[in-house]
Amino acid sequence: MRFLRIGPSGAERPALLGSDETTAYDLSGLTGDIDGAFLARLLDEGAGEGRSAAEIAALAERGELPVIDLAGQRLGAPLARPGKVVCIGLNYRDHAAETGAEIPAEPVVFMKASNTVVGPYDEVLVPRGSSKTDYEVELAIVIGRTARYLESPADADAVIAGYAISNDVSEREFQLERGGTWDKGKSCETFNPLGPWLVTADEVEDPQRLGLRLGVNGESRQDGSTADMIFGVRHVVWYLSQFLVLEPGDVINTGTPAGVAMGRKDTAYLQPGDVMELEIDGLGRQRQVLGKA
Repeated sequence: MRFLRIGPSGAERPALLGSDETTAYDLSGLTGDIDGAFLARLLDEGAGEGRSAAEIAALAERGELPVIDLAGQRLGAPLARPGKVVCIGLNYRDHAAETGAEIPAEPVVFMKASNTVVGPYDEVLVPRGSSKTDYEVELAIVIGRTARYLESPADADAVIAGYAISNDVSEREFQLERGGTWDKGKSCETFNPLGPWLVTADEVEDPQRLGLRLGVNGESRQDGSTADMIFGVRHVVWYLSQFLVLEPGDVINTGTPAGVAMGRKDTAYLQPGDVMELEIDGLGRQRQVLGKA
């Protein structure tokens, strides 16, 4: 199943994407939003007052849900504001190499403000005082069950609700040259476009076999595969659960392959007017135009 949120910022309606990708089924009568509570009920097969995935699919198939024509509609992030956005840095060998960093022995963890999350086609703002705004296409994990002290990476499957495309936009000077932690170079306004859809885990046959690509102004910049992650999806979820409690609706950005502007010495950083286009196999596409804060 592929969930999305449709409408103006702050007034999005929850929906289920139709098979033709041009229409969607309005879920407003079943849930207030696509959020942690909805995902938890979904994984627990409609526990409480929720509907199971099978029931939602059946309602759509029988024509019992209102249909939305997606033409001209704004898509918000497919998940209401997450409780937290946890990120893994330097998680592809080629990206670590291009930045001059050693291969980490354990996942590099940092946090990103949850209010950075915007829609997949929303404007991304170059921050005031920025000279090194950068892009990062990433596979995002969306959590659907509480995870604390998981016993093994295999246990991660039971807590993952699904996946989405994430653009971990970064300001490298703020991140690396201004002291302190990475967070302030990662948490600027609009710095985490997410979506267009939240694809449930059962529709992703192998999260470690997904191609991911990003271009700027029509030029290919990143072209990699999740097969090249240093720490895979299951390991990352297990590892994080040893240090913090993951809750339904949390997002994990799993790292980016080579090709970021910071690693391309002949490539300019992002400027207002630039266009970023991203895609991950099976998870859809994003497009953002850069503006100025």
